Amino acid sequence: MNEQTEIFWRDFCEKYDLPLDTPVQAWSFGMDDETADKMVDLVMRGIKTAITSSFLGYNENDPMPKVGDYSIVLDSSKKPVCVIQDKVVEVMPYNHISRAYAYLEGEGDRSYNYWRKTHDEYFKQEFKEYYQTRFIGNELMVCEVFKKID
Repeated sequence: MNEQTEIFWRDFCEKYDLPLDTPVQAWSFGMDDETADKMVDLVMRGIKTAITSSFLGYNENDPMPKVGDYSIVLDSSKKPVCVIQDKVVEVMPYNHISRAYAYLEGEGDRSYNYWRKTHDEYFKQEFKEYYQTRFIGNELMVCEVFKKID
């Protein structure tokens, strides 16, 4: 975390009476600046309350999220914008993700078809670039439902 994010987290911990060593991750949405800012806006307006990520992306240096975890959401300039807390974390095959969950992601017209189209594109790119493999649609995903705290 950069100094600005550390100060943001310290202030949050003081406001909510949390120990300063409470674990937290700081990250931005998506793979580009436009997506990061668009998703931050949806979170800030209370529209986006879920995120899906590939199970392959987690390891001992980047542990899988769990219920109760905090995250600092960053904008495209890596500035901290808000803190979210995981309320539900489930691992499931991509093709088992429900319409109700897709709606919680808050993107586009919030339909399952929109969600599926945009996430198919995203994961095809991610799997090719980061995992050097083809995305086929049944890979394990980490599905998080969160609440914006501050």
